[in-house]
Amino acid sequence: MLYFRGCTAREKENGIQESTEKLLKSAHVDYHILDDEKCCGSVLLRTGFNEEAAEQIRKNTEIFKGETVITSCAGCYKTLNEDYDGIDVIHISQLLNQLVKEGRLNLSKNDLDVTYHDSCHLGRHSQVYEEPRKVINKVANLVEMDNVREDSLCCGAGGGVKSAYPEIAGEIGKARIAQAKETGCDTLVTACPFCKLNLKNDDIEVLDLSEFLVKYGGLDES
Repeated sequence: MLYFRGCTAREKENGIQESTEKLLKSAHVDYHILDDEKCCGSVLLRTGFNEEAAEQIRKNTEIFKGETVITSCAGCYKTLNEDYDGIDVIHISQLLNQLVKEGRLNLSKNDLDVTYHDSCHLGRHSQVYEEPRKVINKVANLVEMDNVREDSLCCGAGGGVKSAYPEIAGEIGKARIAQAKETGCDTLVTACPFCKLNLKNDDIEVLDLSEFLVKYGGLDES
């Protein structure tokens, strides 16, 4: 298996990569990473640089041949699924759910209430709703926000908005954080590094799913 970290986890949210690798090693998953990993091309595609994206996809496809690609990033998952041909890809939330069911990842439940944010790329675009929730419920009590699943609010960062219109991205993120705080939970979990980056604030703990499991899951590393 190839663990494709994605630009955000690789460059900005390194804790996601560290936590993901710790989980994979705990479950004895045979994987490797690329020393010279490049962008999947998602941002180029979503902002209209189609020729540049096509070239990036062509180069990556050669590298990915014969691999099962694990992604931390919801945007990478959607792009590899929909814009690449013949790539076997699994999002980390799906893989973690499999590992828990197979008894390869040992987690412990505690009396903690958390809420979960469905990212646009993993949720509405890819219909991955159940797996992250099942994994969260192995560790804590999931308390849903008002807008979830296909009705989830965007975090505000996607489609180039955070780069081009940071003020708008910030306001949208604040609206989602307000919903999270209404649940009474102190922790918000998401399965998208980009969402984590935009939702981070001083009022509620925001963690990637991998970070959440490492911090609260009583990880058995034996």
